[in-house]
Amino acid sequence: MSPRAGTAMGGVDGDGVTGDTGTVDPVGADPADTSARTRAPVDREWRPPFPLDLYGVLAPLRRGRGDPTWHTAGDGGVIWRVSTTPHGPATVAYRRRADGTVRATGWGGGAAWEIDRLPSLLGADDDPAAFVAHHPVVADAVRRRPGIRLGSSGRVWDMLLPAVLEQKVTGTEARRSFRELARRFGDPAPGPAGVVPHGMRVPPSPSQVRAIPDWEWHRAGVDHARRRAILHAAVVAHRLERAAELRGEEGRILLRRVSGIGVWTAAEIAQRAWGDPDAVSFGDFHIPNTVGWALLGRDLDDAGLLEVLAPYAPQRQRAVRYIELSGFRRPRFGPRFSPRDYRSL
Repeated sequence: MSPRAGTAMGGVDGDGVTGDTGTVDPVGADPADTSARTRAPVDREWRPPFPLDLYGVLAPLRRGRGDPTWHTAGDGGVIWRVSTTPHGPATVAYRRRADGTVRATGWGGGAAWEIDRLPSLLGADDDPAAFVAHHPVVADAVRRRPGIRLGSSGRVWDMLLPAVLEQKVTGTEARRSFRELARRFGDPAPGPAGVVPHGMRVPPSPSQVRAIPDWEWHRAGVDHARRRAILHAAVVAHRLERAAELRGEEGRILLRRVSGIGVWTAAEIAQRAWGDPDAVSFGDFHIPNTVGWALLGRDLDDAGLLEVLAPYAPQRQRAVRYIELSGFRRPRFGPRFSPRDYRSL
């Protein structure tokens, strides 16, 4: 099996150059003081001027069913999300009302920052108007999912940590590693007990990640290559946040300056941190064949994926997203990949 990456298997990376290794104080990386947990909540209501599928837009930010930074309640009617911000961690609950209005309620030192970004998070900065579907599968998905937009979290670090963990391993392995690191080294989610769902955690900050002992990485199932890439990124995390301001190819190039972050990982971050409509995860284990079977009825490699998606530039990732949402499933021809447990090595 080719050591590629994807929805169930992480990316093949490591082609970036070594980043700055100086000692830094990552902005917004340290936990907020405990008073933020009981501080009065911050509220905002926003009515999007377009159809909105709240869960569909936020879903790419979730890392599996056991993600401790994500929780749904009321049959999915309320989505809880914990994130880092330049001003400390934030817990935010998102609800969509019958009239289309979205209400966001946040706690923590970063709540105001996160609440201010509500429209961007839900796709207000995205412009799908120029997108043209060149294949029936894509056109049908566009018609059936009018509420899908490419949202922008505005935070590189929160997207980088799980993306690197997904390199060259199954989704099960990556989600387990992220879950264990967040639960053991991330802080409790800000907000009052009994209101914020029990067990939610803040993603480990760059400073917390740099303090993790070697044996704890091994215990979490993270091999040396992924650990090294995460530590390199943690040193310059404050500088990498600028990628979300640069956006596009320029932002992805900045990310790839870190050793261990290549095309695949940079694309995975860009898709979520600034809703990059053209950031395709080349080097993925599943995407070329999923796209190939959906559009052409056969397998593809990266060269074939590049060719078939060419008409969609500069919105190739949007086309991939619609294909993923179409419900199409590539035929299975062999046994599933068996996860490796690095903890036993």
